[in-house]
Amino acid sequence: MTTKHKVSVTVNGTHYEREVESRLTLADFLRHELNLGGTHVGCEHGICGCCNVLINGASARSCLTFAVQADGAQITTVEGLRNRETGHLHPIQQAFIEEHGLQCGFCTPGMMMTTLELLGENPDPSEDEIKEALGGNLCRCTGYQNIMASVKLAGAKLREQKIAHLGVG
Repeated sequence: MTTKHKVSVTVNGTHYEREVESRLTLADFLRHELNLGGTHVGCEHGICGCCNVLINGASARSCLTFAVQADGAQITTVEGLRNRETGHLHPIQQAFIEEHGLQCGFCTPGMMMTTLELLGENPDPSEDEIKEALGGNLCRCTGYQNIMASVKLAGAKLREQKIAHLGVG
């Protein structure tokens, strides 16, 4: 007998309610119940970081989190980075493009979500702080140099945006 639970979450600003099995992972909920395929599933053991999302602003491995654990939460996935009204890319997405911080793109959503959390806490991180934050995200293609440059550029873009928004400078 399978136990079903009602889950109520807000994902990328949209509220959802679903009945789910208690064993359904958040990654599978996002991908299969909400059709948000940007959250990638790599190792399914919480090692690679491909499935990182933000739950109430904190980075989490969605392959290790059950959907029922996220009940009542605010979840941000990589799809939530793009501006819903204008369609413009988020500065993090733009920086990853400009600095070639992606190749095959499989790790990119997790990298971007970890970057979002890092830059929210520290808008001008050092290289060591970036390495520490991204240490749980594995990439098999880039060698990390371009990812590091992408994070630095994203921080600069966000700082510039904030200054422009405040009318400073």
